[in-house]
Amino acid sequence: MSFGFFDFLTLFGSLSLFLFGMKTMSEGIQKFAGDRMRSILAAMTSKRFIGILTGFLLTTLVQSSSASTVMVVSFVNAGLMSLLQSIGVIMGANIGTTTTAWLISLLGFKLNISALSIPLIGISFPLLLNKRERFNSLGQILLGFALLFMGLDFLRGSVPDLETNPQMFKFLQDLTGYGVYSTFLFLGLGTLLTIVLQSSSATMALTLVMCNYGWIGFEHGAAIVLGENIGTTITANLAALVGNVYAKRTALAHSIFNIIGIIWMLLFFRFFLGQIDHFMVHFGLGSPKELPTMIPIGLSIFHTVFNVTNTLLLVGFARYLVNIVEYILPSRGKKFERPHLEYFSSGFLHMAELSVFQAKKEVRKYSELAHRMFNFIPALIIETDKKEYQNLLEKVSKYEEITDRVEVEITTFLIKISQKQLSSQAAEELRRMRLISSEVEKIGDVCFKMATLLSEKKKEKIYFTPSQRSDLFEMFKLVNTGFDLMLSNLQSSTLEARRRLPEANSLEKQINAYRDQISDAVITDIEKHPTHAKSGFYFNKLISSCEKIGDSILNINEAIAGINIE
Repeated sequence: MSFGFFDFLTLFGSLSLFLFGMKTMSEGIQKFAGDRMRSILAAMTSKRFIGILTGFLLTTLVQSSSASTVMVVSFVNAGLMSLLQSIGVIMGANIGTTTTAWLISLLGFKLNISALSIPLIGISFPLLLNKRERFNSLGQILLGFALLFMGLDFLRGSVPDLETNPQMFKFLQDLTGYGVYSTFLFLGLGTLLTIVLQSSSATMALTLVMCNYGWIGFEHGAAIVLGENIGTTITANLAALVGNVYAKRTALAHSIFNIIGIIWMLLFFRFFLGQIDHFMVHFGLGSPKELPTMIPIGLSIFHTVFNVTNTLLLVGFARYLVNIVEYILPSRGKKFERPHLEYFSSGFLHMAELSVFQAKKEVRKYSELAHRMFNFIPALIIETDKKEYQNLLEKVSKYEEITDRVEVEITTFLIKISQKQLSSQAAEELRRMRLISSEVEKIGDVCFKMATLLSEKKKEKIYFTPSQRSDLFEMFKLVNTGFDLMLSNLQSSTLEARRRLPEANSLEKQINAYRDQISDAVITDIEKHPTHAKSGFYFNKLISSCEKIGDSILNINEAIAGINIE
């Protein structure tokens, strides 16, 4: 019996259905978890064991260590977490991958879950049509669960039988005859499969099926599992290629951590497998070395014990691991180098709910950038050194370019996220962030115009009077108070921002009242001193610009509070 092209498509389609089910279930869990999942991210602290727990929970929820580690790389790239914090999360992500193996071993092979898939789809369909978001998300989880096990069942059925198709995968059996070298060959095969499939879960499913049908033994299946641990680091390293030095260090730390684990495991490989075999026989489960049907359980135990042991052994050496990657990838020492997000597309978008969290952090950083830009204006007024004055003007111009570029990037990113399946709360947060980004860009434009006005004033050799300077700096002080409140709101909850809204309104009214007060005073001053007319012109323009920034700050505060959303 030959294995034709149609049979290959059936096999590939079964694997695709398995992956699609996993993706659907993952997205449903993210929507169902909503804010709670983003709270998990917010709990990432310098305490490594909390980071390990965070990584475990995230990988268990999204069912992909590749997705979790790419997310961590993105966060380090954005400056949202340190390299030391990221190592704990990566360790937890490795342990989180074991849940997939247990899910398949305990349910996929032992129980006929696929027989329940159609009834599960029958339950999920009305839930998907339900307008209540929680029910809709629950329906998506059940649908993904059903499709996942349908895919696994089809995968088992589409795999060629070794007895009737001995020529199939004969090369795998040929590879088993090279002793210790066979272990390395299967380790490489596991790495290659994970790179090609871009999913350690899919590789694990394929490995468990092959072992269950007796194509390869327990030892070689374990070698493929070790190879998956290397292959899964490739995705993070690819994502880090477009990131900064901090992201590259995180990806390298992940690779070094996994490689160290594989090195020590290979030294004790046969002893380790022997102990697992002894444990399973002792508890009446059967020997995975003799019974192919016991290999999936044996591999699940091996995968779990290896990742947990590797984490416990290396968690105390996390700081040394940081020192190693910093030595290998030293900072270039650029004056303006800092953690930032320049690329949003590094594999992160398939976790839409978590992307909202990332975008929220980036919008706050964008707002901080506008605040720094605004503070160049008072510096321009008091600067007397020509060279320093020119440097300040160049900084304002550079910041204006950056604010324009970042606004486009953030808006593009937010639009991409909005095309994904999101909870209604996440969708509302996206609308708020798009409005906030637009207002921040307006602040950047106003600051650039203020700097241009000051440059023209200097060329005309016009000087502000002491009274005008005093009034300007009082206005700058009011606007800076508004910025402080706005940045504080961006870091707090919607309810807290709503509670502070009267304070934001009061500040905006103070800015308006102060503008009206000093504008009248300027007219009176010009009537008494006609020579102050030109300085009064520039003075009024700057005051009006400050008032416009005050309006934008209020709009941002209202957007954070969920009021006046366009």
